[in-house]
Amino acid sequence: MNLYLWVALGSAIGGALRYALGREMLPQHSASFPWSTVLINVIGSFVIGFFGTLTVSGSRFQVPESVRIFVMIGLCGGFTTFSSFSMQTYDLLRTGAWGKALLNMALSVLLCLGAVALGHVVAQQGSHAIAIAQTREEEYTG
Repeated sequence: MNLYLWVALGSAIGGALRYALGREMLPQHSASFPWSTVLINVIGSFVIGFFGTLTVSGSRFQVPESVRIFVMIGLCGGFTTFSSFSMQTYDLLRTGAWGKALLNMALSVLLCLGAVALGHVVAQQGSHAIAIAQTREEEYTG
């Protein structure tokens, strides 16, 4: 299957999961703070850190490039909600809720970085993988 189709399929599933989790499984957003967006971003960050490390080239659980692209770019990209985070943070700033906006930024960035690191460390147990990303499409470092 064309890699773009894997991304599209993963994005559709990730978006549907995000909608279901945010709407059906989590309590409605507080009127004053977007907790479900923070949680969804943390979950997605853990998944990309865990799966990326667990399946990187040279690990015990190597998978084809198409599977990594499906999960890391498609599924995680469709599931995580950075655009929602940005919009909600801007709305908090726009309405003068600077403290809540700063809290949202700090929690989202710190918890998501921590979740990627935790996913990486958990997946590294019993594995020789030291990386998460292995292709330019998965990670831009240049």
